[in-house]
Amino acid sequence: MDVKISEVTIPVGEAELPADLVLPSDPVGVVLFAHGSGSSRHSPRNVAVAQVLNRQALGTVLVDLLTPAEDAVDARTAELRFDIGLLADRLSGIVDWLGTEPSTRGLPIGLFGASTGAAAALVSAAARPDQVRAVVSRGGRPDLAGPALSAVRAPTLLLVGGLDDQVITLNEQARDALPGSVKLSIVPGATHLFEEPGTLDQVADAATTWFATHLRR
Repeated sequence: MDVKISEVTIPVGEAELPADLVLPSDPVGVVLFAHGSGSSRHSPRNVAVAQVLNRQALGTVLVDLLTPAEDAVDARTAELRFDIGLLADRLSGIVDWLGTEPSTRGLPIGLFGASTGAAAALVSAAARPDQVRAVVSRGGRPDLAGPALSAVRAPTLLLVGGLDDQVITLNEQARDALPGSVKLSIVPGATHLFEEPGTLDQVADAATTWFATHLRR
């Protein structure tokens, strides 16, 4: 399948966020990724999942949610990577940008969040109920979304490693708190980062099925 790969800069408020936008020739939707704490748009796990989505006619946006200056501060203090409100606002701004950008305007939008990024994705989904059509969380911390969980309307898939005991409990609680369509799926033998052979493939397959089902024009 032909894909167009673009490096873009997305303006959100006063921030200019670098991003990699990949669009198949006739995309059925676009998925915006929210990486976990201390990671970036170059996260090898998110890149691997994005490539599987691209092969199924889904566009992807991998973006740095912090500016280079903010990233330098965060590398010293780790204070911004857990600022879920800031990260969610950035995601919502990118969702708005996708709705006006000529190449993506009109495409159904999904959010894929990993670890703390999953909390930001859920808060953004609650803030943009008409734009965000589906959410997938990988090893997510949905508890950090706080009261926004009860306002999420988008169908949500919670993927957790079978050996990630504490996060399983947090996701079970989130499953019970989310008011819309929600599915909790445990990946056997996987730890928090899904580094075990074959486990990330299961994440990518499940995410692709979820987005293909719910991101329809």
